[in-house]
Amino acid sequence: MPIALPEDLPVIQAGPPASRTALVLHGGGGPRTVAPVVEHLAATMHAIAPTHPGWDGTPRPDSLTSVARLAAAYLTRLLEHKEHDVVLIGSSIGGWIALEMAAQAVHDQRYAGLITAVIDIDGVGAEVEGEPIADFFALDARALAEAAWHDPERGYIDPAGLTDEQRAIQQANARTMAAVAGTSMSDLTLLGRLGAVNVPTLVVWGESDRIVTPTYGRAVAHAIPGAQFAEIPKAGHLPHLEAPNATWAAIDTFLTQH
Repeated sequence: MPIALPEDLPVIQAGPPASRTALVLHGGGGPRTVAPVVEHLAATMHAIAPTHPGWDGTPRPDSLTSVARLAAAYLTRLLEHKEHDVVLIGSSIGGWIALEMAAQAVHDQRYAGLITAVIDIDGVGAEVEGEPIADFFALDARALAEAAWHDPERGYIDPAGLTDEQRAIQQANARTMAAVAGTSMSDLTLLGRLGAVNVPTLVVWGESDRIVTPTYGRAVAHAIPGAQFAEIPKAGHLPHLEAPNATWAAIDTFLTQH
């Protein structure tokens, strides 16, 4: 049974509506983590970043039980909106969703010309031998900052400073992430299916990421025919937040080429 995405999902968007569309997909931290990506792309593209169902207080359909199902729902939504020539840009779990969308689109003629480029920013989802994904659900706030940021002090959020509402949203987001991505945040089949991806792909990685290491990122890029890999110095799992100028340089060069 296909998932019907709610029509009223909150969306961050910017840029000329008539220009090329960039679908920006957030990770576990929610849409605020990709807002700078939307802002940066707005000069040349119509960038949209929907809130995934179940994040930030939005309802999650009972049928939303995997990244594959969420990816299929986003593909359907793009078709419904008569989109074409879409650039997918995903961060963390969003990178996984983007790669899953590209892998699914190859096998259905309805999606021909729908997706024409993919940018995966420190995406999880694949299982790479010898490079395990950090156990996100076992990390406290301090350990998460140490794993995800080049400068952990920039990423550390003291739980004692959260309001009850913020804490409730954070906990609900974690439950949704576990339901959709699984506690391993991976799909055993994904790496093998990436060989079918037939659109230009850029894999961007923070050199200090310890959620998924640059070696993991290179393995993902190697699995995608013709994919480019860009390592961002002095950045962790969210290089667009920690080293934006270097991240924009890599993304802009790629988009100019494609």
